[in-house]
Amino acid sequence: MFNVILYQPEIPPNTGNIIRLCANTGCQLHLIGPLGFTLEDKQLIRAGLDYHEFAALRLYTTLPECLLAFDPSRVFALTTKARQSFHTGSYRDGDAFLFGPESRGLPAAVLDQFDIQHRMRLPMLPHSRSLNLSNTVAVTVFEAWRQCGFTGAKTGNQD
Repeated sequence: MFNVILYQPEIPPNTGNIIRLCANTGCQLHLIGPLGFTLEDKQLIRAGLDYHEFAALRLYTTLPECLLAFDPSRVFALTTKARQSFHTGSYRDGDAFLFGPESRGLPAAVLDQFDIQHRMRLPMLPHSRSLNLSNTVAVTVFEAWRQCGFTGAKTGNQD
């Protein structure tokens, strides 16, 4: 499945929602510190419900440490500053999607590590500033998974 990378996430309920999403889609979640909360935060746990035990979670101190685990040609940075719309990309199993902190997005120094073809944005109305992080991750994961035919998903014919 896919890899969701959160760079310095700040809001516990967003990360809790993303933990639940990853548990239900088979994605691995990678958190790069410093985090704006502890993993024992009540809001994080509440938003993730009882899915924490089903989510594959890895913690990193730095972005370079995390990125060593991936093929650089298969890491995509999500940013409102990108020109390329996310749905135009072609995704495959094992791809990694990098998201920035809620209050500021990915810093320029991080974005500079990615060429234009690996910087993606979700479409929004022109006057919009940004989408909620957990919503952005969900849209991204489901579009990539759709492109892969929802491999491994429970179909409507199963109980």
